[in-house]
Amino acid sequence: MGVKHLWDILESCKKTVPLHHLQNKRLCIDLSCWMVQLQKVSKSHSCLKEKVYLRGLFHRIRALIALNCSLIFVTDGSIPAIKLSTYRRRLNLNSGKEVAQNESNLQNISSLRRNMGSEFSCMIKEAKALGSALGILCLNGIEEAEAQCALLNYELLCDGCFSSDSDIFLFGARTVYRDICLGDGGYVVCYEMADIERQLGFGRDSLIALALLLGSDYYQGVYGLGPESACQIVKSSGDKFVLQKMASEGLHFVKKMKGGKKLGKVLKSHNKENILAHNMKVKNGDETHSQRDDDFLQVINAYMKPKCHLADSDTVQRALAHYPFQHGKLQQTCAEFFQWPPEKTDEYILPKIAERDLRRFANLRLTSSELGVQLPLHEIPVKCPVSEIIKRRKVQGREYYEVSWKEMHGLKTSIVPANLLESACPEKISEFEERKALGKKQNIQKRRPKKTETTSSVAELDLKLKNLLLDINLQDCAAHSASGSSGQVLRDTAASSMAEADPISKDLLHDVELVTWNQSNSNISSNEADSGTAESEVIDLLSPSPVKQSHTSSKCQQLSDQRTEVINLSDSEDEMLSDSEHESKAKELRLFLASIRNDIY
Repeated sequence: MGVKHLWDILESCKKTVPLHHLQNKRLCIDLSCWMVQLQKVSKSHSCLKEKVYLRGLFHRIRALIALNCSLIFVTDGSIPAIKLSTYRRRLNLNSGKEVAQNESNLQNISSLRRNMGSEFSCMIKEAKALGSALGILCLNGIEEAEAQCALLNYELLCDGCFSSDSDIFLFGARTVYRDICLGDGGYVVCYEMADIERQLGFGRDSLIALALLLGSDYYQGVYGLGPESACQIVKSSGDKFVLQKMASEGLHFVKKMKGGKKLGKVLKSHNKENILAHNMKVKNGDETHSQRDDDFLQVINAYMKPKCHLADSDTVQRALAHYPFQHGKLQQTCAEFFQWPPEKTDEYILPKIAERDLRRFANLRLTSSELGVQLPLHEIPVKCPVSEIIKRRKVQGREYYEVSWKEMHGLKTSIVPANLLESACPEKISEFEERKALGKKQNIQKRRPKKTETTSSVAELDLKLKNLLLDINLQDCAAHSASGSSGQVLRDTAASSMAEADPISKDLLHDVELVTWNQSNSNISSNEADSGTAESEVIDLLSPSPVKQSHTSSKCQQLSDQRTEVINLSDSEDEMLSDSEHESKAKELRLFLASIRNDIY
């Protein structure tokens, strides 16, 4: 329970922060508080039989493991003597008279061992077994678990405490997480002592004073005082002096702050339910105030000096050590408690263990970078747990990567946040992007496989076509008697056939024609040269050299002249190939082109 109305007083200091705010933190957990919260959700018999509360604990732990949180379970020890009346009243074990009698003899009782055979104690044992399999050690407190958590937090041995008991602030805690919510948009409800001091002006002493006035597990408080009145009394005294005044003056301090008559009515009403009702009836009121002053001192000492394991004790140091995750033991525990097969247990926990290891690797690289040591990925002594990135993923609008793992208890693949992978191993992202770009290039080439085949086929076609047509034209030019019209018909026939086969072939045919024309021109020029030599048998060496003719005429004009000269020569010759032979050659060419077309398509 803690201090009455204290959560309401601290409402303005409450913060709701995202769940990832807890990443890489060491946290103490008041295990009893968590089990009470989870038990309230599943009070039915079927829920208790199926251990729904324990499943809830398992899912809380795995969510925190994925954030690389180092967890410490803390359990309650013996019940403090000052709390016995409250404990018995809650369990309804004694009547009011027996409670009052026992409370009057509190000085003779040090503490009371808890009933370890109760149903709730059995739930705590199950939770400890589950935590042990997950590598979470349990620290058994001497008395109050929240007092032990607060001590570790106060000594900076942990970053925060999970507890729903508000008196954890009175034991010295600085950061308290009251509630946790998992799932999409998970968050935790957080209270910082620094915010309480700055916004409300209440330090640890002021909160203890509020416990004395409002009531707590250790004291019933002053009957009739509400939160507003109690806050006014504490603020008027100041945080540095309020406990000193209450310890020295007792209820006289409260009477002086509130006024005599009003306080008298308050105390009169309070006598009916106060644990010191019998003493209030004595004739000397000073005895009553003296008893009440002693109660104040006991409560103050209980909060300021709780019985706990010291920060430098071996027990605490063992609890702070890292313990390995026990894969086989966890499978057995989940099979016993939840009847899960090993595959289901692995599906739940192994991706979280892998993500935790990746966060630890990211922290190692960050620490090394801060120290000025920046090693390449393959030179880091601790190997990166990620083998490679498989693909990008988007989950609930957030960027993730699907990755494969190295030696992760049989886990092959899982997804991790993109920002985590960027901080842990950006080299893996670069490799993935390069591999992805190369894959796109290969896919583009695979979509057009005929291009290579067509290129090779065209090369073969070019060679064969040139050989065939050059052979035909060489025969024409050697005889000098081919009919221009017949030769043109042959070339036109070949051109039409090539155009039907492939547009590229038409261009090749044009090139072949140019080659043919050049060869024809060469033959004609050589003939003219031979003729000129025959006519000029005597050469006058003293005559001036002939003027060199300019060759600036265009290529098209030269080709036109050559074609004209070929036609003139062919007109004067009658021994050229016959029309039937040309038709035979044309037919042979068409068949050849048809075979090439079949090879291409």
